[in-house]
Amino acid sequence: MPMIDVTIPEGALKPEAEARLIKELGDILITHEGFGATNEVAQSVTVVFLHRPAAVYVAGKPSASPRYRIVPTVPEGQYTEASRKALVKDVTDAVVRAEGGSFEDVAPRVWVFPSEIPDGQWGSRGVIRPLPDIQAFIAGEHERKVGEERLARRRRVKALELLAGALDAARKGVD
Repeated sequence: MPMIDVTIPEGALKPEAEARLIKELGDILITHEGFGATNEVAQSVTVVFLHRPAAVYVAGKPSASPRYRIVPTVPEGQYTEASRKALVKDVTDAVVRAEGGSFEDVAPRVWVFPSEIPDGQWGSRGVIRPLPDIQAFIAGEHERKVGEERLARRRRVKALELLAGALDAARKGVD
């Protein structure tokens, strides 16, 4: 059940290029969640919110070139560090293709913020949807275990990061 907030200034892209970009962004996110881009259930619950800022400023002045902000949001457990990095690269490449410029020119104007909503806080259809339920809904009940494993993996990573931070703080406090 991915959601994407896409901020594109009015007129930044040709309408056809923008439509292709919006479709491609959804496909990219579905793929990085581990589903096929042709998965009809995944497609049916992938929502893109297009935002049109009245203006974008850089250093207090209107930006001379379009700036893009893309915030893909998924339930906790869907990203790994590697998939998050690949997602940022793939999304940036898609914007470069849509604009038709070079990577060197367009990429510095593209911000991508992959976000995970903590398990137990993803609500849809009036109820909370934990990751294993979402996984089963999109890929079938036989895939519920995949959601459980992804969530457990993410929680292990978070716990290790917390422990590393605590150890580092403790070591600095001793010196």
